[in-house]
Amino acid sequence: MDHNGTLRRIEANIQRVFLGKPETVKLLMVGLLGQGHVLIEDVPGVGKTLLARALARSIDCAFKRIQFTADMLPADVLGMSVYDPQLKSFEFKRGPVFANVVLADEINRCPPRTQSSLLEAMNERQVTADGVVHRLPSPFSVIATQNPYDLEGTYPLPESQRDRFFLRLSIGYPSLDDEREILRRQITPLSVEELEPVASAADVLELQGVVRETHMDDSIREYLLAIVEKTRRHRNLALGVSPRGALTLSLGCRALALVEEREYCLPDDVKRLVHPILLHRLIHRSDCESTTERAASEALDEILREVPVPA
Repeated sequence: MDHNGTLRRIEANIQRVFLGKPETVKLLMVGLLGQGHVLIEDVPGVGKTLLARALARSIDCAFKRIQFTADMLPADVLGMSVYDPQLKSFEFKRGPVFANVVLADEINRCPPRTQSSLLEAMNERQVTADGVVHRLPSPFSVIATQNPYDLEGTYPLPESQRDRFFLRLSIGYPSLDDEREILRRQITPLSVEELEPVASAADVLELQGVVRETHMDDSIREYLLAIVEKTRRHRNLALGVSPRGALTLSLGCRALALVEEREYCLPDDVKRLVHPILLHRLIHRSDCESTTERAASEALDEILREVPVPA
């Protein structure tokens, strides 16, 4: 299998409909190859759902979309046991979470109870119903979109669920040139539904296996651990990065190296992924003068300046 060729085909296929954000597409690929889940947070209308659907259409595997609403129940996501009068027994009807790629659209518009129903699925790749464990397909990835918390009708994601996301992306507005091209393409638009798969589920599983074989030098591992350790002692942070966050950053660096067609990690990989992978896991102190997001971001920037970069 030509690993680099497969990755290039997936990226190029996504960029046929999602224009002007190559770095965002690369980070989305890092999440997929790291066997993780991706949280895309931004204002409405910048292409969050389009990006997630384009990735799903590029891979020949099962895809389900869940549109979260304020009245949604956990059973609407996971499934439920339904009584069969002919068999005189209950049968578990699988919910939309049973797919390879699950788009959880506007996940923070549903109440915390429903949000938390995804925890077991995201962490253990399984769903437990009536004491019976149902395994989820492999590969399995949740791509969730959410609007900023200051918009109406949103519920903050609990810390435990934010920690389950491999990384968090923010798309941002396109440049003037990119937006001009978007308007030009509106005349003869290419629908995301017209995208053809360019890779299979087996290809993704093979790429995920290659990621774990990517070399990380001990000096880079110590550099990563020094950053993580400092988040736990920073004056403006009440909660630093957990061991799960450290493992995720290490795996993310390996995945990024593969996306960049390298067989080894660089210190720049760590720098590039610190904010997408660690920022949403941090909790700032309540007496900090800055806002939550700004305080955690500034703390990470300060830590990056203080920790020596390995040669």
